[in-house]
Amino acid sequence: MTSQEDLLLEAKEFFEYYKEEIGRAAKKGKKAIQVSFHDIATFSHELAEYILNKPEEAIALMELALEELGLLTSPRIRLTDLPESQILKIREIRAKHLNQLLVIEGIVRQASEVRPQVTNAKFECPTCGTVISVLQLEKKFREPSRCSCGRKTGFKLLSKELVDAQRIVIEESPESLSGGEQPRRINVFLKEDLVEPKMEEHTNPGSRVRVIGILKELPVPLVGGGISTRFDFIIEANNILPLEETYEELEITEEEEQQIKELAADPEIYKKLAASIAPSVFGYEEIKLAIALQLLGGVRKRKSDGTYSRGDIHILLVGDPGTAKSVILKFVASVAPKGRYIVGKAATQAGITATVVRDEFLRGWALEAGAMVLANKGIACIDEMEKMTEQDRSAMHEAMEQQTVTISKANIQATLRAETAVLGAANPKFGRFDPYQPVAQQIEMSPTLINRFDLIFMLKDIPEKLRDEAIATHVLREHQGQGAKMGIPKDLLQKYIAYARQKVFPQLTEQAIEEIKRFYVELRNLPSVSEDLIRPIPISARQLEALIRLSEASARARLSKKVTREDARRAIQIMQFYLLQVGIDKETGSIDIDKIVTGIPASERSKIVLVRDVIIKLENRLGKLIPIQEVVEELKEKIPIEELEDIIDKLKRSGDIFEPKKGFLQRV
Repeated sequence: MTSQEDLLLEAKEFFEYYKEEIGRAAKKGKKAIQVSFHDIATFSHELAEYILNKPEEAIALMELALEELGLLTSPRIRLTDLPESQILKIREIRAKHLNQLLVIEGIVRQASEVRPQVTNAKFECPTCGTVISVLQLEKKFREPSRCSCGRKTGFKLLSKELVDAQRIVIEESPESLSGGEQPRRINVFLKEDLVEPKMEEHTNPGSRVRVIGILKELPVPLVGGGISTRFDFIIEANNILPLEETYEELEITEEEEQQIKELAADPEIYKKLAASIAPSVFGYEEIKLAIALQLLGGVRKRKSDGTYSRGDIHILLVGDPGTAKSVILKFVASVAPKGRYIVGKAATQAGITATVVRDEFLRGWALEAGAMVLANKGIACIDEMEKMTEQDRSAMHEAMEQQTVTISKANIQATLRAETAVLGAANPKFGRFDPYQPVAQQIEMSPTLINRFDLIFMLKDIPEKLRDEAIATHVLREHQGQGAKMGIPKDLLQKYIAYARQKVFPQLTEQAIEEIKRFYVELRNLPSVSEDLIRPIPISARQLEALIRLSEASARARLSKKVTREDARRAIQIMQFYLLQVGIDKETGSIDIDKIVTGIPASERSKIVLVRDVIIKLENRLGKLIPIQEVVEELKEKIPIEELEDIIDKLKRSGDIFEPKKGFLQRV
């Protein structure tokens, strides 16, 4: 067995070889050095073995070696890349693993507050003046038991060393469970640099983390004051690594930056981006481009009055069954950093926004974040939206527009950030689209929520020979293992999106403003078919903001600081594709945003107003009871009888009129 001195020398030699890493950390003013176990094992087999057998002594020895080299004062070694043999599921941890170095993965379920903890205390003996150091390893504060002069009590506390400490509870992630297993939990103890504010962002409840640490036992105190024979496990963390990084945190090397810039200069970049979204799904080029732009996002801006306008783009896919909506959603959730995939039926208001739970440890109330908050600065993909209850869906209103989640329950009043883009998918009410009914009536969602989506796409499954042949070939090739490859490899696509979001904040040029303004004004003021009808509103200010966001995302795709006329045109093209699919009023042939948002096109709404006016006019002439025949006579020139019956039915349902006796109407 190699002696301690030899190991200390080996450690010093290793750090000489590792100088670059240490220098980089010292430059940033860090005391903690991330050391790859793989590098240690390559350099010295004995040192690696010592770390696995006696982790606590080995880490202390390495920290001493680093300090003796004079490179850093009181440094901390944080290990990464441990061998697979050390990776355990929480449910596999047993007594034989005590004092071993383990790696576990899971989701943070609870996190206590960061509080100082005493690690060492110095006492003075009043009789002889001796200074006694006592290490504080247990929960109870320890005083010296006796002094060399024989004194046993009344020692004076001189000083105490404090470190910041926090306890988190890690739960197994759902993917690692099989069948009906309940996820197990374990306590993890963090201290010093692991609870720095920057690290704390990664240990918020709901985050996925990998913990490297030493398994310890924790005595369970009994009610009477003694200690139970049963002990609890706790992991004293040596390192904690986030498994999900936001766009801002992805590190990009110089080589990758070069690749990204080359890609951005490619004139085919938009085609490549669209081809990189769910390549296993055939077609839908416009929709895939829109989703690529959604991943890039617009720019969040602070307005002159202090409020913010969102930069995130929300997209809703409504389609017949079997049009690969879920495949697209699952793909986007896997590509986007902090992507979350949620299914409507299994989601509640608390799971989507946030909830207040009893904290068993702190004996109070604690806040647990839901999917929209966890996906902050990421994307939430919500499938089967029509199956959610109206109450649960209404929880999303604030998160989608104001980008916050406000919660006021028990004694907690909090506003959480939810800067999250939403990609939703829903089926039409009767399973398939009815081509003769307005879309809003086919989606069982409130108009206010539908209105919050910047783009709504219809995925219709209509038999068409050439297209069906292409889809069949595509699907069969996919099953053969010869499917389409992503236009940009997945890792590079993630880095590309991250780079664009970190570095590029495009601003509108005069030409782009002109183009968007022209489209908006022209579309809003299209000549109406008939002047006495209420004019349709083809596009509202919400769509204008959506155009700006899409234009900014288009500029980001090229890593351009300026939004050009081409970007504005690309955004307009996508918007027109959406409006022509969804918002055409069949009767007048004009685009009408109300048809999307409320389900009643302006042409029909104007007829409703007309019928109501006639009823009021007849009431003044004939009194309260109005024969239906009179209404028909008055309007037979303007509205066909079938339509008139429909409108009278609608007015009855809305409670404007009722039928006191057969053949007669009366206003409420």
